[in-house]
Order: sequence, then C-alpha cells, then structure tokens
Amino acid sequence: MSFSTLVNDLTYRDRPTSTNTASTAHTDTRSQISRARSYASTAATSVSIAGDISSQLHGGYSHPLARAWQAERQLTKSMLIYPLFITDNPDEMEAISSLPGQKRMGLNRVVEFLRPLIQKGLKSVILFGVPLAPTAKDALGTAADDPQGPVMACLRLLRRAYPRLFLIADVCLCEYTSHGHCGILHEDGSLNNNLSVDRVSDVAVAYAEAGAHCVAPSDMNDGRIRAIKLKLIEAGIAHKVVLMSYSAKFSGCLYGPFRDAAGSCPSFGDRRCYQLPPGGRGLARRAIHRDIGEGADIIMVKPATQYLDIISDAKEIGKDMPVAAYHVSGEYAMIHAAAKAGVFDLKTMAFEATEGILRAGASIVVSYFTPEFLDWLET
Repeated sequence: MSFSTLVNDLTYRDRPTSTNTASTAHTDTRSQISRARSYASTAATSVSIAGDISSQLHGGYSHPLARAWQAERQLTKSMLIYPLFITDNPDEMEAISSLPGQKRMGLNRVVEFLRPLIQKGLKSVILFGVPLAPTAKDALGTAADDPQGPVMACLRLLRRAYPRLFLIADVCLCEYTSHGHCGILHEDGSLNNNLSVDRVSDVAVAYAEAGAHCVAPSDMNDGRIRAIKLKLIEAGIAHKVVLMSYSAKFSGCLYGPFRDAAGSCPSFGDRRCYQLPPGGRGLARRAIHRDIGEGADIIMVKPATQYLDIISDAKEIGKDMPVAAYHVSGEYAMIHAAAKAGVFDLKTMAFEATEGILRAGASIVVSYFTPEFLDWLET
C-alpha cells in the first residue's frame, strides 16, 4: 500500500459526521497524515523484525557519489595507457581509417601531438613502430632495434621532451619481419622459438637502454620473459625497468584495425600456434603462472571485454601484482561503429566496457579511448 493510498484510506475511515470549519478540517488532515506515517513506520519496523531488511538496496546507490563508492575500482587517469603508432616518416600524421580518431605519426609530430594530452593528465603511452621504408623489413626483423628506427628514436625524444611521461615499448617482431610473424621462422614456416626468444630479448634490452621505463613483450614465444629478465640483469638495468608480459594473448579476429595501423598482418598462415585459442582458459592460467615465475612485474590479458574471466583469473593468480588489460582495436572499432549506428551512446558504452574490465580485476587499461577519458573524467 502506497503512502497516499494509506492516507486516503484513513481519511475515509475517520471522516467526521458533522460539518467542520476550514481550520478544523485542516487540523484533521494533518492528524490523519501523522497517523498514516506512524502506521507506515510500524509496518516498516515489522519488515525489519521479519529479517527482510537486507533486501533494501536502493538507498545505497541513490546518489551519484554513492554509486561511485559501490565500485571496487574507479577509473582514474593514472590507470590509462595510450597506444601510439610511430612511423619512420618523420613528418607523417595520417588518420587510420579502421581506427576512428587514431593516427600514425612521425617523430616531428609526436611531441606536439602529446602536449595537450599530457596537460590533461596523460601518464603513460605504449609505442608501436611502423616502418614504411621499402627495405625496412626482413626475415629477422632487423629494424626492430635499429638505433635510428621509429621506436628507439621516439623513446629518446620523449624522455627529453616529457621526463615524467611513463614510456612503454611493445616488444615484438611482427611489424618488422617481411613475413609478418612474431619471431624468426624455420624453413617450413613454423616459429623457431629459440631464435625468436633470443632476438626478442635483445630488442627488449635495446628499448630499455634507449629510455623505455617498461618493456612489454607481446610475441607469446615460450620462455621470453625469463630471457628478457636475465638480459636486463646482465645489462645492469633490471632494477629500473618494468617487465610487463602479454601473458594471456588470445588469437582471434579483433586485431584487424591494429594490423592495418601497424602493417603487421602475416603474409601467410596465422598466429594460432603461438597465441592462445579463445577457449583455452586453462592454457591462459598456465601461461600466467609461467610468466610470473619467470619474472614478470605486470601481467596483461588481451583482448579485454571478451576475456573478463581471464582477467579475473589473472587477478586471482597474481593477487599481489598489477593486472593490465588491452582493450584492443577491434573492441574499440565495434563500439564506434555501433554508436554511429545509434545502438547506444559512445561515452556511456566506453565507460561500461572499461568499468567491466576494472570490475573483473584489472587496474591498468591500454585504451584507444584514453584521449576522451582524459576529458570525460574531468566532469
């Protein structure tokens, strides 16, 4: 029974039989409301006595701030990592058609591009090299650690321009190999894991020595975390370089826009033999255990929103470690496409997707929405 119904019911039952003055009628109405409130209070007390009070939840999130307090993790600017595609054409600033709002840029453009974002609170970027020169790619990915290559040069540049910006270098060979795979191949086209690990670990150390605060191997070759850690120790810089492993990186169709941007699509075959199968939850858990044991400082899950259970597993397994998630290019592009079609509001969905990632257990998110979040988190 609603409060207004209760008042009407009491009014009907207690209607006076004689004609009253206006003042008396007003007094009677106030009395009836007071008795109704007392009756309602008694009814509520009986509910609590019956033990049903725990079902009353609305009060706990009726206010916007109270709703924010319900989140175990609230999105902050320091959680965000912004991916950058750096080319070997120093003056380039080219839009990526399959990644709305994202650009490939050269060294002469990146400092000014980042300036307003840093002023808004950008804390970290992850660099991906995009060699465009006709002779830049070969079977060994030689250009990956070329001292004058896009990533190495960009690391040195950004360390000088923005000393407080946290620089992460993605470590892989796929952008630099003529075949587009994430390592060195056997003659039959399969991955040569030993040679790949040796090469990737050399590249990681080169990036660290060029100024990366963090190296992030995404190649998924077995044993590369241990190899990188050992070489960082040998180089005397392990104490000041974060090792973030793409521990659970799944194969699938959500990387298409990234491969357009980075020019890293395999020239033959696919990556299913070294990236994890989408249904391989147990494999992902084993890979996470392995990489923690080999010395990873941060573990990453990629993609993010389709693998929230893996993010949760990663947090359970690495409960004393930061967990990162990469909200990949396909996820980002789908949200843009659906918003453009009127399915939902872009900002609302970007927050829902990212908050789901945090709820699952991540505390770091690699996101193409970072520039927008820098604005949205101000309001």
